[in-house]
Amino acid sequence: MFMNDVVQTARKEMVESGYKELTKPEEVDEVLSNPGTTFVMINSVCGCAGGIARPSAAYIKNFDVKADNYVTVFAGQDKEATEQARSYFKGYQPSSPSFALVKDGEIQTMVERHEIEGHEPIEVVQKLEKAFEQYFK
Repeated sequence: MFMNDVVQTARKEMVESGYKELTKPEEVDEVLSNPGTTFVMINSVCGCAGGIARPSAAYIKNFDVKADNYVTVFAGQDKEATEQARSYFKGYQPSSPSFALVKDGEIQTMVERHEIEGHEPIEVVQKLEKAFEQYFK
């Protein structure tokens, strides 16, 4: 019961921040295989997701440089959708929470869990801002 509440809260945070939740592999392909830029937040229930990753994702939605799409998949919950998203992240090991910047169906870069966990939210935001400027501008 408790885990259901935690998961629902984590999902709600992302949707309220303006992210489209992708729960099926077909939805992932529909977004990631199309031309344009997509920012993917790989959500999870760990403390660094709630305390660092989700707040950073909410903040970057308002950054000057914009992605065409802001989406999220939930590791450990929507397993098939997460696995399908990770199939686009060639060269990167599965990591959650994490962020992926995808352009025209190709991974540009990721901010992985080891770059989130143990860091201050502002450090993660700054990393994301630099990545947006480099790959989405």
